[in-house]
Amino acid sequence: MDRRRLGWAGFGFVTAILIVLAASETVLAHAAGLRAAGATTVTVPTWLFLATGGGAVGASFLLASFVTDRVFIRSFHEWGGRLPAPGRLITLAGRLTGLGLLALTIYVGYTGPPTALRNFAVVFVWVAWWGGYVASTYLLGNTWSTLNPFRTIADLLPTIGREYPDRLGAWPSVAGLLALIWIEVVTPLADDPRLLATAIVAYGGVTVTGAVVFGSDRWFGSVDPISRAFSYFGRFAPFERTADGISFRLPGMALTDPEFVSGRDEVAFIVCLLYVTTFDGFVATWLWETFAVGVVRLGVPPLAVYLLAYLAGFGLFLGAFWWSIGVARRYGNTYITREALGKRFAPSLLAIAVGYHLAHNLSFFLGLLPTVVVVGAGPLSPPQQPPVLAGLPGWVSGVEMALILGGHMIAVWVAHAAAYELLPGRLEAIKSQYGITLVMVGYTMISLWVVTTPIVEPPFIAGGGP
Repeated sequence: MDRRRLGWAGFGFVTAILIVLAASETVLAHAAGLRAAGATTVTVPTWLFLATGGGAVGASFLLASFVTDRVFIRSFHEWGGRLPAPGRLITLAGRLTGLGLLALTIYVGYTGPPTALRNFAVVFVWVAWWGGYVASTYLLGNTWSTLNPFRTIADLLPTIGREYPDRLGAWPSVAGLLALIWIEVVTPLADDPRLLATAIVAYGGVTVTGAVVFGSDRWFGSVDPISRAFSYFGRFAPFERTADGISFRLPGMALTDPEFVSGRDEVAFIVCLLYVTTFDGFVATWLWETFAVGVVRLGVPPLAVYLLAYLAGFGLFLGAFWWSIGVARRYGNTYITREALGKRFAPSLLAIAVGYHLAHNLSFFLGLLPTVVVVGAGPLSPPQQPPVLAGLPGWVSGVEMALILGGHMIAVWVAHAAAYELLPGRLEAIKSQYGITLVMVGYTMISLWVVTTPIVEPPFIAGGGP
């Protein structure tokens, strides 16, 4: 991608933000997924609210710029220690738990009630797993390598041992993540338990076959999008299992590891991880409804509208990031290649993805937590009307906003630390962050707008995902 294209990508990104700002009037918090929790209103003009959020990220960059002592910066990232590793019995219990939950989810998905809120498969996958467990991978640590039932099954089977093409790198996981979220958005997986169970079986068949052909370590380390996503989220977490035990550190501080990202493919996966959650929320807003309905009236098939907008949005996010890296190279006055700079700055976006994922799912997780408890207690005979926490307190919306801003502020610090490790001059290190900070401000304003916009049913799509 040349400089002219990157420049147009950055211009388009800023233009999109301005359109969102101009089109908004009031701010409301909504509950994502399964449409369970109620909305709460924030009586502040949207333009002021979003400008304040973007300004907070910009101000955090200015404050971080005053911290120029490299030893002091490094001390935050090197603080930590080690704990003993869990025993084999705990690992075995985790693997059996994963297998048991998989079997129960598929069984109840096919044989249980057709109503989403009464079916254990639906509330477990979308609320307990996607809303709760995924959050544990970045709030505590990544345990998916132990709980992953598909890896447990693959490890029990003989391996063919085919060589995985190195030229593919992480690109299959990028395509896989885009495909998974695309299927979730355009199909009623959150409403149809049998379809959900079928999707799980299909995904399991593909991933177990891949692991048998290429080996579990290679498949789940390079190709499987869920395993890679959880692995990346785990680098943000305060705890991480290593060969020497369990290490602990400050949240997000491992993101400055120079060996974390090794190429453009992994950069694309990080941007994709941030983008898919944003798109998942965006298609449930009135702005998307207005756009989609207008384009379909011109004669464009609905699925084509979704697909083209989906891919264009990812290209916009990825282009904006590489545009910011071009700015970093130019203002940092460095001969370090754009790819090398991108590999060091990209991990900072994981902190944004963490904050947005938590804010995106907080309301619906809290609203449906009683449903999970009651349905989970009797998955084969759930009550006719599972309880739902409909009226969430107003402070929940404030927590969602704080989570988004907190994630962006950690991202600013991670980018700041990376700049000071890469560039010898203090002024050059600060200037190199201009572009990435501008993009972070844009991501902040988009995330805040999506999270605080009332939910509408995605047009032309039956059901729609959480």
